[in-house]
Amino acid sequence: MLDIKQEIGILLWKKGVRSMRKLISLMNDEGYDIPKPSTMSVQLNKKRVRFQTVQEILDFLGYELVIKEK
Repeated sequence: MLDIKQEIGILLWKKGVRSMRKLISLMNDEGYDIPKPSTMSVQLNKKRVRFQTVQEILDFLGYELVIKEK
């Protein structure tokens, strides 16, 4: 199972966005309230990123989070 940083990295790659810094810049330009790249990197590395932030990133990339029973 991949962690959230790896999952987001794969989605970035699929969408042609080559870095988290670029993603955050694009999202801030669109009015999203995303932490600075250095803060976001620390949050992802420590696996302590806000659920809302993950939802916003997924929304921006054209994905949604679905929780379903196994």
